[in-house]
Amino acid sequence: MSEQTVDPKAWFGGRSRVMFVHAHPDDETICTGGTLAALAEVGLEPLLVTLTRGEQGEVTPGPLQALAGSHGLAVVRQNELKTALGMLGVERHAFLGVEPARAEGLPPTIYEDSGMAWGPDGRATAASEASGDALTGAPAVEALNDLLAAAYLAGAQAIVSYDDGGGYGHPDHRFAHRLSRAVAHALDLPFWEIVPDADPADRVEEYDISPWFERKVAALRAHGTQLTVDGEEIVHVGGQREPIRRVERFRPVSN
Repeated sequence: MSEQTVDPKAWFGGRSRVMFVHAHPDDETICTGGTLAALAEVGLEPLLVTLTRGEQGEVTPGPLQALAGSHGLAVVRQNELKTALGMLGVERHAFLGVEPARAEGLPPTIYEDSGMAWGPDGRATAASEASGDALTGAPAVEALNDLLAAAYLAGAQAIVSYDDGGGYGHPDHRFAHRLSRAVAHALDLPFWEIVPDADPADRVEEYDISPWFERKVAALRAHGTQLTVDGEEIVHVGGQREPIRRVERFRPVSN
């Protein structure tokens, strides 16, 4: 693993204008919140592209539970994301299908959350049914051209998204990886995979986000439909606990 540094201007090979591609609101903060806050603070203007509005997400127990499965969930999750990005200091954001993440000449469109189910191995897998507007059912070329437009118009110098397994296997995460890798290849940009946990032998870059940890925690609290914060742990909808990481890891991948 490469040495940690708290100088964000040296991260991602010293490239500015890194584009982060995430599947649903809350993914950006859980996986890369500290890195986004750090880059934004030093003026590197990270761009976040969110592919869906998380329409199929479960909802935390309590008063927000009534939003589950309703149209209102997408609206609330959009507002949660806006609040979270304010906490992180990120100003440049787009949903895929809407300018500036829409191919020129096409009307705006919404790519919906594809949903998921838990497989016998404990990883996410495709849902038994998905909306006709689901991200994974959309024409791949259309979504690809939308993300290509976002990267080109933003002047992106590098792209960050999930590994080929989508982290924990969600079909939208895996789709995000394929789109991001294809755009990185098309524009000859370096690509970094998000690595939640890494073996010491892995070729991984570790970024110490401790100076921005409190911002990350505040942004996590904004995603109240999806999680709660208990000390330095995230409690997910299903009760699963995950540490809030003070080190965020990325693996450079050759195109």
